[in-house]
Amino acid sequence: MSKLGSKTITGIKYVYLTAFFALLAGFFHPLITGQSFDGVIIGVLVLFVGLAGGILLYKAATSSKRRGIYLGGGFALITISLSYIFQLTGRF
Repeated sequence: MSKLGSKTITGIKYVYLTAFFALLAGFFHPLITGQSFDGVIIGVLVLFVGLAGGILLYKAATSSKRRGIYLGGGFALITISLSYIFQLTGRF
């Protein structure tokens, strides 16, 4: 596969993830109720932080060199994402 095709597929993956997270974060709610999109943007960012933590945990399972760094970073990002969720819902 050529470099251009590989970069195109990578770009499509990121657009798909962003669209999926926007829908998951409630993209249609502000459109229906007439509210602002601040909650959707924050929700997408929280989901991306959790995704990055999950990716680091996956890399920890497949890597042998920097397993501790990946594990620590992955769990830290997931914990940060969880704390953001608690702060947004007012439970923390």
